[in-house]
Amino acid sequence: MIETLLNFLTVEFAVLFTAAMPIIELRGAIPVGISLGLSPMHATILSLIGSMIPVPFILFAIRPIFNYLKTTKTFNKLIHKIMHHSLEGSGQKVQKYGVLGLILVVAIPLPGTGVWSGSLAAVLLNIRFKWAFPAIFIGNIIAAFLVMTISSGAFKLFGG
Repeated sequence: MIETLLNFLTVEFAVLFTAAMPIIELRGAIPVGISLGLSPMHATILSLIGSMIPVPFILFAIRPIFNYLKTTKTFNKLIHKIMHHSLEGSGQKVQKYGVLGLILVVAIPLPGTGVWSGSLAAVLLNIRFKWAFPAIFIGNIIAAFLVMTISSGAFKLFGG
């Protein structure tokens, strides 16, 4: 019984951890959770929680880290490249539409979008935490619903 519980918790932790990773986020974690035997709703809730874990850290810590790294010879070019790339892609939508743009950037389940990109864009565009965090959360809920719906249907289609 304890072994079964530990296996189940390990699956849940794997989904949480996968969702917190950049690029993969909940877009990859929900299908992973479903394929590991979790219900679509359980996988979605765990993925939503896991993907939101890094958001406050990004919103509060990335600017001081970037400012420090810009002063170093080794990372100066890399930081400017990251900032330029972020503002060029999803940042333009956020800059044009504000908080609504931030919700949309996070909600669209495509590569280069999500909570990491949205959080970085919010920081670079100086969107305050009290606006950025709820917008990212709402966008993430929309993305979670879309991915869960697609993943549930895809797994049923392929006999899962």
